[in-house]
Amino acid sequence: MQPEKTATMENRIRSGRPAEDIRLNRFIAGSGLCSRRDADELIRKGYISVNGKQVTDLGTKVRGSDDIRYKGKKLSSEKKIYIIMNKPAGYVTTVEDPHAEHTVIDLLKDACPERVYPVGRLDRNTTGVMLLTNDGELTGKLTHPRYNKKKIYHVFLDKNLKKEDLKSVAEGITLEDGPIAPDAITYIDPAKKSEVGIEIHSGRNRIVRRIFEYFGYNVIRLDRVYFAGLTKKNLARGKWRFLTEKEIYALKMNSYE
Repeated sequence: MQPEKTATMENRIRSGRPAEDIRLNRFIAGSGLCSRRDADELIRKGYISVNGKQVTDLGTKVRGSDDIRYKGKKLSSEKKIYIIMNKPAGYVTTVEDPHAEHTVIDLLKDACPERVYPVGRLDRNTTGVMLLTNDGELTGKLTHPRYNKKKIYHVFLDKNLKKEDLKSVAEGITLEDGPIAPDAITYIDPAKKSEVGIEIHSGRNRIVRRIFEYFGYNVIRLDRVYFAGLTKKNLARGKWRFLTEKEIYALKMNSYE
């Protein structure tokens, strides 16, 4: 199929108007639920219904006007958007906040007609890599505690981190909401012991800041440099870009470190 015709068909599907028939697995993949291959497996298992009827035939074709559901949840064919941003300080990671002067959504301006949302949260004054999308299925996988997505932070402290304290952090401590131990921690530069890199999977509130506060250090700046395979390489502070197809595939397939 020519790209021009494909775009026309997708526009019709997104608008809810009947279009030419397309394979059910393609519609499911286009909804952002999973890949076409995984969609075939969902169809085989009987998890998909079309207009109220369970479907198990992999050759089933549908139209944008059909009511297509996964385990009872209606699938939307809205185009999925994936944006990476290098968040600056002073911006909150909520879509709307009457008490905030700036939100990360303000930085996008008119990037796309679709409404996107930040994946997870960064404190107002925490900077660094952030993902925004309208793909709810992916957001759930990236933020749910049981998936344990890796995050790496560059931490700037108000004073040098003592070697014994670095060792204690590495071994793990117990905070008011339970034990916590990073996957790795090291000095960024042996000559600058007030700057450390910390790798952690926990998504608990203010966890990095609280770890250092436990030992009497104040985090004067916190920059997330890695999240779920994404980095802010070649992305200036406050700037954003759409993810590449390769990056989107890696996120969906969990095929990153």
